[in-house]
Amino acid sequence: MVVSTDDEEIAQVARANGAEVPFMRPIEFAGDSSPDIDAFRHALQWLQDKEGYVPHVVVHLRPTGPVRRVELIDQAIDLMLSHSEADSLRSVSVAQQSPYKMWRIEEGYLKPLLTIEGVTGSCSMPRQLLPRVYWQNGYVDVVRPSTVLEKGSMTGDIVLPFIITDPIFELDSPDDIPEVEDALQRFEMGESIGHTAQGTERYPV
Repeated sequence: MVVSTDDEEIAQVARANGAEVPFMRPIEFAGDSSPDIDAFRHALQWLQDKEGYVPHVVVHLRPTGPVRRVELIDQAIDLMLSHSEADSLRSVSVAQQSPYKMWRIEEGYLKPLLTIEGVTGSCSMPRQLLPRVYWQNGYVDVVRPSTVLEKGSMTGDIVLPFIITDPIFELDSPDDIPEVEDALQRFEMGESIGHTAQGTERYPV
């Protein structure tokens, strides 16, 4: 595992836990609003220039989602490797709220965020009859280096879905730490954290 960071303390912790930190991320690619692609392009270019290789695929494991099952990561990689036409794979969960029931405000009036062609008043339809939508959950993403380096994208044009039914734990603020620590402790003790026996639902591709 390669960790890209601009913080020496994070780099030391990563090395102490067995990760590689072969470079420090340039500060211009490490701001709060820096897009993922800047860090990935820098890392891939560094590996190509300094170590003479580019990996077949890159697995993106965001540090803000530390509660993960290795077998799901392996499944995501296997799925990506079995689809040579795909530019990337993204993990998703069924969205709890449908955007077809959401509104935006324009000039003081509500306007539907989304509409269904040929359907009037889709925002008032039962949720079960609306198109199923998925939330990008950040559990695991897999991308081909060529998608980053040649297409300038983290997704490309052909994106495989990898549907996660496990609960998602995110570290977005200090208030999230107790819940995440509890989930990790239960995870390490082999206790269930709420995932189903199925684990993932494969979408036909």
